[in-house]
Amino acid sequence: MIRIIPSSGAAKLLKRRAARLTEAEETVRPILAAVRDRGDRALVEFARRFDGLDRKTVRVPERELAEAAKHLPRALRSAVREASKNIRAFAGMQLPRPKMESLAPGLAAGQIVRPLDAVGAYIPSGRYPLPSTLMMTVIPAQVAGVPRICVASPRPVPAIYGVAAMLGVKDVFQMGGAHAIAAFAYGTRTVPKVDRIVGPGNIYVAAAKKLLAGEVGIDFIAGPTEIVIIAEEGNPKVLALDMLAQAEHDVDAAAILITTSASLARAVALSIVVELVQLPTRAVAEKAIEKNSAIILVESLDEAFELANNFAPEHLSIPSRALLGKVRHAGSVFVGPDSPEAAGDYASGPNHVLPTSGAARLRGGLSAADFVKVISVQELSFRALRRLKPTITTLARAEGLEAHARSVEARRND
Repeated sequence: MIRIIPSSGAAKLLKRRAARLTEAEETVRPILAAVRDRGDRALVEFARRFDGLDRKTVRVPERELAEAAKHLPRALRSAVREASKNIRAFAGMQLPRPKMESLAPGLAAGQIVRPLDAVGAYIPSGRYPLPSTLMMTVIPAQVAGVPRICVASPRPVPAIYGVAAMLGVKDVFQMGGAHAIAAFAYGTRTVPKVDRIVGPGNIYVAAAKKLLAGEVGIDFIAGPTEIVIIAEEGNPKVLALDMLAQAEHDVDAAAILITTSASLARAVALSIVVELVQLPTRAVAEKAIEKNSAIILVESLDEAFELANNFAPEHLSIPSRALLGKVRHAGSVFVGPDSPEAAGDYASGPNHVLPTSGAARLRGGLSAADFVKVISVQELSFRALRRLKPTITTLARAEGLEAHARSVEARRND
C-alpha cells in the first residue's frame, strides 16, 4: 500500500537518493582498462560473458538488421514512423542557429554550428528492451547532421535491430555494460571512437560514463527514474496508472503525488491497490510503490511546487499551463489531464532521455543541441580594433600579459 504522508514528513522521502556508484566504479575500472589496453579481444570476451555474443565480432551484420526490419509487425512500423515524425520535428526546434550580428560599428560577432563527427547511443535491452530509446537518441543526432551514429545494445532484440534499420543506422554493435562504454570512448578496430555517448543504462553503465567523462562526452549520469504529479483534483484511476507507469520501470523508481485533497489522496491510494492486482508488471511496480513512492498532502499549490522544485524530478506533471511559471527544476513537464508521461516516452516529440537524481537542477533532457558544437566567430575592422585598443591593452597589462597588448598595438597605426 502506498504511503499517504503530510508535507512535514516529505523531507525524508524527497531527500535525494544518493547514486550508489562507488562500488560499481570499482567493478568497472578493470573492464575499462582491459578494453583500452586489449581492444577487440577484451571487448569480445566481455560480450561473450555478459551479452551472450555468439559471433566472432560485436558488429551486427547489416543483413541481420534488414531482416529484422522485414519482420517488424505492421502496427509497430506505423508507430515508429508516426513517433519519429514528431521526434524529428521537435529536435529541429532545438537546434541552435548560425548567426552574425553587428555589436558596434565595425565589430561583428556570431556563431557557426557544426555537428559532432561521431556519437554512440546506448540502448538498454534487459528486462524491457527499448526501441523507443533508439528513436530518442538517433533521430536528434540525425537532425543535428552527425555523419556517423553508432548503436550499442547488449541483446539481439529484433525490435531494436529492425527499428535501427528503419532509421538507416548501419553501425550497430551487440555489446552492453561498461565494456560498451569503454569501446565507444577509446575505440577499437571494430568499434569507432565517438565524441559523445548518450542513452540510459544500469548502474555499471552509469559508473563507466562517470569515469570516462572527459575522455569522451556524455549526456548525464542516470539514476532511477522518477515522477512527481501535482494535482488538486482528477480521476483517481488515471492518476494511479500514471504513477504505476513510472513504478513499473524499476524497483528503484519513484512515483510521487502531491495534492491538496485528502479525499483524492485516499481514492488514488485505493486505485493503486486495485490496478496492481491485474498489472502484468506488478512484481516490479509494487516494490517501487512500497519502497520509494508516496502521496504527500499539502496546504496549497505553492507548497506543492516548492516541494517539487526541491526534488527537481525527471518528470513533472502539473494541472495547467498557467502554472508553468512556478516550475524551476524539472527534466520534462507534462501539462493538463490528457498529457500522460507515457506520451512523452513514445510519441509526442520531446526527448525521453532525461536527467535524474537531481540533475534537472542543471540541465534539461537530451536535445539535438547535444550533438552539435556552437563555435563563436568575431570580425573586427581596424577602426573597431582601434576603438577597443585602450580597453584591450589596459586589461592585458593588468594581467601581466604584455604580448597580448603589443599584438594589438602592432597593428597599423594611422
